[in-house]
Amino acid sequence: MDALTLAAALVLALAVLCATVVCIVAICRAHRADVVAVLRALPGLVTALLRRKL
Repeated sequence: MDALTLAAALVLALAVLCATVVCIVAICRAHRADVVAVLRALPGLVTALLRRKL
């Protein structure tokens, strides 16, 4: 692997890790009644991240 491919893989892995942490923190901080709303918002977050990547 060249340096550019390795750097791109590391950036992508870091982005996935950060998105995971954000989702877990959002679920943990939400009140029980709000968890459903948070879980429904997660696909929008994934869509936004994929749009930014392209």
